[in-house]
Amino acid sequence: MKSLGKTTKKVFALVLATIVLFSASCSKQSMAQNVVINANVNTGVQAPKYVFLFIGDGMGFSHIAAAEAYLAAVDGVIGNTSLSFTQFPVMGMATTYSANSYITCSSAAGTALSTGVKTNNDMLGVNPNKEKLNSITYDIKKAGYKIGIATSVSIDHATPGAFFASDTSRNSYYAVASQLALSGFDFFAGSGFWEPTGKSGTEENICNIIRQADYAVVRTPEELKQVPAAQKMVMVQTQDEIECDQKSLVKAVDRTNNDNDYDNDNGWALSAFVKAGIDRLNNPQGFFFMVEGGQIDWAAHDNDAVAVVYEVIDFSKAVKIALEFYNKHPDETLIVLTADHETGGLALGHYDTFYKLSPEALDKQKGKTPKDTTGKKEILKKLSGETGFGWTTYAHTGGAVPVFAIGTGSELFRGKIDNTDIPKKIKSLMVKDL
Repeated sequence: MKSLGKTTKKVFALVLATIVLFSASCSKQSMAQNVVINANVNTGVQAPKYVFLFIGDGMGFSHIAAAEAYLAAVDGVIGNTSLSFTQFPVMGMATTYSANSYITCSSAAGTALSTGVKTNNDMLGVNPNKEKLNSITYDIKKAGYKIGIATSVSIDHATPGAFFASDTSRNSYYAVASQLALSGFDFFAGSGFWEPTGKSGTEENICNIIRQADYAVVRTPEELKQVPAAQKMVMVQTQDEIECDQKSLVKAVDRTNNDNDYDNDNGWALSAFVKAGIDRLNNPQGFFFMVEGGQIDWAAHDNDAVAVVYEVIDFSKAVKIALEFYNKHPDETLIVLTADHETGGLALGHYDTFYKLSPEALDKQKGKTPKDTTGKKEILKKLSGETGFGWTTYAHTGGAVPVFAIGTGSELFRGKIDNTDIPKKIKSLMVKDL
């Protein structure tokens, strides 16, 4: 410092003081941000009264992009027409690996999303040591909220089952279904049950067991109107030869009228379940409502691009019902939407078409998918090539999946998180004294 002049010394001192003050300010700001983040995770965010968790089974970023590209293309536009949930103000992504594989199955992913704990593929509601886990739904129920679970596939399937049941095997459908009656939850909806009379076909029909637990089993709008407001309820697809023996709702691509929530030809749509669930669950204590678009995954397993697009759009219609409810209760409602994993490795591009994508041509493929498995893969591969959609697998992939959120507490779901973080964050908002 001796070699510096007086003026230079003053300038140097001023600069040094500025740097010190700026550093201190940044340090304080950083500490303050950390405090706010920590407070948000615990009690710093207003608790939502109504919480929706939408799960698009198998729905990756490309499935959403395909649906948006299709909607734009049918209007003669190259681009994207937003779905109901892609306009949510908060967006993030979630990793999906299971405890024993980077590529998860639906039951391990469902367990992660319902309990906040990783487990092995094919296990449901138990940890890798086969110890029972409790879904957050049970703690939320104890806290005074009503609980609803709805899906476009069977209620005892992997994702919905993870929110009310536990078993060392996801394939124990009858055992999973039997736990529905014991849950005490308020509202269930789905196509029916995978094995309503057990693997042998000789067990008591699961719907009879459900009725004995004071649940109403509803199959039509007329029956829905007759159920007392306070009674617990299970909605299923119209009766088959064996009651409740329906594995899925009618595919969106096969519905004769996608504007109807219910009709005699097609039965229920997923949007009908959301409407009925809101009506049954809405009460002064609030509710938690998990809704799964299960057939997005099934269509992607087939590499059926047109079926995928229609299922994603149908899922978006169901989300729109919840969004309308949010608009009536914006300060009390949280909607979170994610997927359990990506299926099919869908790409908006095909090695035969290079820089051309023709989503508007998907409609020409409706009804061309064979109902049986004979030659099905080859036919669908050809159809995908005609429109420019590509696939890498008939199974799941390990890619991260989208997270969208809106409402009170939604900022907790921003950025990159793990699927186990989602139920933890929801529970931290809804249940006090964790």
